[in-house]
Amino acid sequence: MKHRIVVLGAGYAGAYVAGTLARRLSPQDTEITVVNAEPDFVQRLRLHQLAAGRAIEAPQLTDVFAGTGIRLRLARVTTVDPERQIVAVTDSDGGGELDYDTLLYALGSHVSTHGVPGVAEHAFDVTGRPSALRLRERLDSLERRDEGGSVLVVGDGLTGIETATEIAESRPGLPVTLIARGELGPQLSAGARCHLRQACDRLGITVLEHTEARAVQAARVLCADGTALASDATVWTAGFAVSPIAAVGGLEVTETGRIVVDRAMQSVSHPNVYAAGDSAYAIGDNGRPLPMSCASAGYTGMQATAAIVGRLTGRKIPNTKLEYLGNHISLGRRDAILQMVDDEAQAKPKYVGGRKAARIKAGILKMSLWTTSHPTFGLPKRKHHLADVPDTSAEKAIAYPEKDGRVAA
Repeated sequence: MKHRIVVLGAGYAGAYVAGTLARRLSPQDTEITVVNAEPDFVQRLRLHQLAAGRAIEAPQLTDVFAGTGIRLRLARVTTVDPERQIVAVTDSDGGGELDYDTLLYALGSHVSTHGVPGVAEHAFDVTGRPSALRLRERLDSLERRDEGGSVLVVGDGLTGIETATEIAESRPGLPVTLIARGELGPQLSAGARCHLRQACDRLGITVLEHTEARAVQAARVLCADGTALASDATVWTAGFAVSPIAAVGGLEVTETGRIVVDRAMQSVSHPNVYAAGDSAYAIGDNGRPLPMSCASAGYTGMQATAAIVGRLTGRKIPNTKLEYLGNHISLGRRDAILQMVDDEAQAKPKYVGGRKAARIKAGILKMSLWTTSHPTFGLPKRKHHLADVPDTSAEKAIAYPEKDGRVAA
């Protein structure tokens, strides 16, 4: 019987892992199934651009996996049962169950409401293609009406900054306000923060620092200091959350629901389950948890792939890099910030800004799309046969210790 590998999610991490496994492992010994809710690959790094009105490529997953032998199941994952090694899904035909021998969990993340009233009902977000298109329709409607409208972006993380600047540049007739809970750009160096402020001034963005949103209503946002800010389109970018599926299924997770993995991206509670991307709580080479990002998806995906191939074929499992080098922040179409960080994840004094940084960011976006759309390019053509795979149910998994000696959970 063939070894059944199921990959949940076809984002930056899942698509890469599935394609690479298909190239490295013999189809005589394995069958690989990818489960994804949408039929196309979503460039999540560019969803703020899609919302602002730009055309974004969305390669069909059937084309991405063409010639690889991968089975694509268009369905939404509802439950994972790691004890029975079953994944339950729902689709237009009603759904069903998939059995697996090895599972790669890469379902990514979605917007986090942080329990703020009204966010789910009244706010927009850019964490998925449908939600980005919903925001785009709202912005279109505001531009069509005589009195226009105002846009309020809540959250000054990378997504918030990129969303506010992109909308301000693409929709100059719509006033944009960016709400920052603390100082604008605290993760940046002094020079980069100055560059960011100048970009906001140039684009006409009103920045409200040290402002906390406590509730979102249909046409306004209520703040902690009692003020009410009018808003015709509130965009919520104040953080990300993962699906509770892993936690409900019994996998060991953190308090936020991310799967706790070892250095090989292997679940510390269920060794035949691997995680990559935003769903994985992985410790980087600097001893700190990797942030939710496309770069982290790439690093954790490469490590998970190496671990799965090594374990199934009886080869030594290499340690691939798990790095956090810095942030690339778009400030509209012709401006950006490239901020590198040190081993303590603190911003280095120097940064790259302006058109040069924008070209670098554009190159990264183009490379990310191309490599995801061609997951087997440049890989060895030799397909490895499986060795006698040990029963991992009895393996002892070791979690990352915290500084005080406790196990990370």
